[in-house]
Amino acid sequence: MKKFIVERNLPGAGNLTAAELQQIAATSCSVIEKIGPHYQWLHTYVSGDKLYCIHLAESEAAIREHAKLGNFPVNAVNEVVNIIDPLTSVKN
Repeated sequence: MKKFIVERNLPGAGNLTAAELQQIAATSCSVIEKIGPHYQWLHTYVSGDKLYCIHLAESEAAIREHAKLGNFPVNAVNEVVNIIDPLTSVKN
């Protein structure tokens, strides 16, 4: 599976309550159960008016299907092609 970053514009996202976040998570999980084992939601960063979701899926189309079934906004879907971190700076 490929890794994707999904950007969702959601005004007031940073002010969502624990109960609201729980409901969003529950909806996502129930949709993933319907989609099947070739789809995973890893986690979501909540910031200001946006959600940045990290998903594993076969394709961008699968990401968009998850959003459609869950009634989630999708403003951008980008495949992660590499990851760098502080260890990337170390020469082997």
